[in-house]
Amino acid sequence: MSAEYIKRLEQGRGRPSAGVLDALARAMRLSRPEYEYLCSLAGHVPPRIGRVPHEVGPGTRRLLERLGDIPICVLDAAWTLLAWNAAFEALCSASVLAVGRERNMAWCVFTGDPENMRGASGFPFQSAIVTDLRATALRYPDDDWLKDLVTDMQTASDDFAALWQSHADSRYRHHQVTVHHPDVGDVTVDCEIMTIHEGDLRAVIYTTEPGSVDSARLAIAQGQYTNQN
Repeated sequence: MSAEYIKRLEQGRGRPSAGVLDALARAMRLSRPEYEYLCSLAGHVPPRIGRVPHEVGPGTRRLLERLGDIPICVLDAAWTLLAWNAAFEALCSASVLAVGRERNMAWCVFTGDPENMRGASGFPFQSAIVTDLRATALRYPDDDWLKDLVTDMQTASDDFAALWQSHADSRYRHHQVTVHHPDVGDVTVDCEIMTIHEGDLRAVIYTTEPGSVDSARLAIAQGQYTNQN
């Protein structure tokens, strides 16, 4: 590409081809969401990636390590558990030990035992999950595992089916989740959901009010975990 051609693009006097967009994205090292936004500005539909990625990059793993005393887990775009820190394992050992679909937070919220994560059954949290899963399904139309998950959840959960059909758009917001710990009992945590654009991941972070009963129970659970390991 010549300097004159790039100048024309910057001034809005030309429409780049899909190949030019790919070259620009590589040169600027754009993330997938940034690349998709660039395509939309240029009037192109970005090519789809076939399957939901499952890679957890080194930066995300360093985040898990740095937040050592704060429970945090990392999910893929289909809400399946990929990585976590010790604080999360101390609080949610059942999730860490789960296999198959039981490692998928969306599946557990809509079809699992409500005693394990009672607060997660609230409508705002459910709606946020469905909104995100719907966007994920559009980005990865060839992911058969995701297709089967959505189909089976519509059969298994009337709440999921209704939300999926309603096409409601619920953005992430603050949530509270009550996790049942087998030794210390119920621990109510503030739940924040962050998108990690590199790798299309979700970070779920649990915090408690300092000095609260929940904070004390979380500290006890973490202490027990440390002693056992």
